[in-house]
Amino acid sequence: MASGSPFHSLHLLNLQSPTMHPKAPSARVSSSRKAEVIAFDESKTGVKGILDSGITRVPPMFHVKEDPTATSRSHSNLSIPVVDLGDIEKNAKRRVEAVEAVGSACREWGFFQVVNHGIGVEVLEEMLRGIGGFHEQDGEERKRFYCRENEKRVRYFSNGKLFRDMAANWRDTIAFVANPHPPPHHHMPPICRDIVAEYTKKVRILGITIFELLSEALGLKPSYFKEMDCAEALYILGQYYPQCPEPELTMGITKHTDCDFMTILLQDQIGGLQVLHENQWVDVPPVHGALVVNIGDILQLMTNDRFISVYHRVLSKNIGPRISVATFFMNFTISECTSKIYGPIKELLSEENPPVYRDITMKEILTNYYAKGLDGNSYLQPLRL
Repeated sequence: MASGSPFHSLHLLNLQSPTMHPKAPSARVSSSRKAEVIAFDESKTGVKGILDSGITRVPPMFHVKEDPTATSRSHSNLSIPVVDLGDIEKNAKRRVEAVEAVGSACREWGFFQVVNHGIGVEVLEEMLRGIGGFHEQDGEERKRFYCRENEKRVRYFSNGKLFRDMAANWRDTIAFVANPHPPPHHHMPPICRDIVAEYTKKVRILGITIFELLSEALGLKPSYFKEMDCAEALYILGQYYPQCPEPELTMGITKHTDCDFMTILLQDQIGGLQVLHENQWVDVPPVHGALVVNIGDILQLMTNDRFISVYHRVLSKNIGPRISVATFFMNFTISECTSKIYGPIKELLSEENPPVYRDITMKEILTNYYAKGLDGNSYLQPLRL
């Protein structure tokens, strides 16, 4: 490796650092983090670039304090609900069953998987191939899309809050502002632009259907959440979690909740996603052809805690890469925020069930989101009355 390489300082730190548990104090690691982060960012090739450079140890900037093995129930009898959406548009009985199942899952888990959701397996598989294909291109090709500006409609990066978080996560991302103002076709990476456009259309249709079920589960009219613009904006993250040489030292993504209305996740068969349920980490096993759905912070706020936005994380593994596609139903572009106010839904409130959150604008939500790192705390905490 040439000494002028952006990875040179990372490589030296990696070779010099002793094997240690991430909780062990190390002033040297702390003082060198800024140099590590700058070198990593200037490489513009992400975690994949680190592995391609020949590094075989996890650099200290990725060491987490969170213990990936703590309170984990990989072989637990607990499992998140699976909801069958087949024939719910025509069969009233099936729709009632789906509404009940979704409502129960959102109250107790905040997560569920959906099958027979209307998006063909071939589309799901092609989407995973397209995202994986982008990340596995030559580094110079990936660099063309590297950007840290949140307003950019297509961008490649690693760790959106790299300069704020205590530890970087072991993953890279290609992000698309997919709706309502998608980027021009020719601005998209050629290797995945067609499938991203097709998947966006199909996942939004599914999102509208799920929002209808959520509305009905609360006793509201089916179009309630759609009319609140919950299904209007889509932000798609194509995540790439490379094989990790020391998975016990780092995380694919640390404990967090999603700051949106709802997330629909397509994951491959590698696994690693876990949900915190009853103070235990429970695996979300990949189900072929299924999609994972979880409630976001803003929907928990709107439902006044009837539906819950729960902590989840992704473990690093010594196999991989793991590829996933997360579709966030929310506009993350501050300049496009409207003055619409979100707060607990009035129809759900009563003397016995008073509001537990204050009203808030989307601009304030996003401003708080971008100011906050992945510190393991929910975005909802400062909004409680």
